Amino acid sequence: MHKLYPLFRPLLFAADPELAHEIAFAGLDAAAKTGVAQLFAPRLPASPVEVMGIRFPNRVGLAAGLDKNAEHLAGLATLGFGFLEAGTVTPRPQPGNPRPRMFRVVEAQGLINRLGFNNLGVERFVANVARSGYRGVLGVNIGKNFDTPNERAADDYVSCLRAVYDCATYVTVNISSPNTKGLRDLQAEDALSALLERVVGERDRLAEARGRRLPLAVKIAPDLDADALRGIARLLLRHRIDAVIATNTTIARDGVAGLPHADEAGGLSGAPLRARSMAVLRLLADALAGALPIIGVGGIMSADDAREKIAAGASLVQLYTGLIYRGPDLVAQCVRALAT
Repeated sequence: MHKLYPLFRPLLFAADPELAHEIAFAGLDAAAKTGVAQLFAPRLPASPVEVMGIRFPNRVGLAAGLDKNAEHLAGLATLGFGFLEAGTVTPRPQPGNPRPRMFRVVEAQGLINRLGFNNLGVERFVANVARSGYRGVLGVNIGKNFDTPNERAADDYVSCLRAVYDCATYVTVNISSPNTKGLRDLQAEDALSALLERVVGERDRLAEARGRRLPLAVKIAPDLDADALRGIARLLLRHRIDAVIATNTTIARDGVAGLPHADEAGGLSGAPLRARSMAVLRLLADALAGALPIIGVGGIMSADDAREKIAAGASLVQLYTGLIYRGPDLVAQCVRALAT
């Protein structure tokens, strides 16, 4: 099945990106339901690694944003990932931004999206996880509703954390999407410190009540300067956060200027994000000096790109746009490369 993707790609690329996404998932879901996906699942070397106190079967995960409502976990589980991160999910359902809101920058192997945390709400998300039968490592990426003011943002994150606590293996606090107005302002030192204090406090209360401590990760933007990144690194350590995910999509247009769709508003991912994402990863690795694991995401289009992230100090990596351009075989290639 992995080998068939190059045949289907031209058909998918002829459709609107969001529609292509839905078609691809419909195919994957059907294949998983009939057992065909499991039959053709790649045979991969065992290469377990422990990060955040969690045992991951391998270092390669799915980045948040592809399966926002945890509707496709069974199918995604057959592609060889060591873990899946679903979401971003918000307390209440919301439609996101008007369509079209996803654009391929094919010449640069990039993708621009301004989806805007479109999702069915946390209640439906939790029900979908339960129904999926997925037993692997599940990260849940949480955000705030678009109409929740920043001074009340912590209420939304805490509400999501409570709702997903029992179904998640770890939770990611997303403060870095460029598509929810004002969300990135939560990365400013005072705002972030206040938010983390609330979220960590709630996690600690839930851990006491449930007898299980849920690790917390924070996902940051690639558009921060060195001083801001060092400030964030200090805060993550002070608040005992378990990992940092570097990075989300970028609002910069390095390497795509003048190409079709390059001027669309939204976050850019894929190959053009690689250099910027790597620079953030290296700076964080230096600032954290091994005190906190880093999950490297952004611009992984090949096994070599995945190796580069690990060599620079990441403990795990995540894929999203690379899957669209390279197909599901990219997962197996990265797993094999990082297993050696």
